[in-house]
Amino acid sequence: MSSQPSKDLETFENPQPGRDYTIRIRVPEFTCLCPKTGQPDFATLFLDYVPRARCVELKSLKLYVWAFRDQGAFHEKVTNEILNDLVAATDPNFMRLTAEFNVRGGVYTTVVAEHRHPDWQPPVPVTLP
Repeated sequence: MSSQPSKDLETFENPQPGRDYTIRIRVPEFTCLCPKTGQPDFATLFLDYVPRARCVELKSLKLYVWAFRDQGAFHEKVTNEILNDLVAATDPNFMRLTAEFNVRGGVYTTVVAEHRHPDWQPPVPVTLP
């Protein structure tokens, strides 16, 4: 695997395809460029997903995220683009991407985008006493 930024996402087989479980990934060093000013925008990405058949490989995710550092993009567009690419690569039961952008001009932006597989029903939550 290369060590250069790349939009190629690698995956591996879900080791427990018969069980719903959640994978949580935090990416604290996301960077892209403001399409209006060219200034860098920084964000922390929070990825939560319930895998179906495939899981995303973490080094490829890191290289994928790096590929945005010189790309101009509005927060809403880049968040949905990343979610779309991850869904295309993994076909999860459920995936949520939360992008918490650092302050710019006194304004914080958080974008939350979700995907739910049409055949998936979430399990009933367990409430413990």
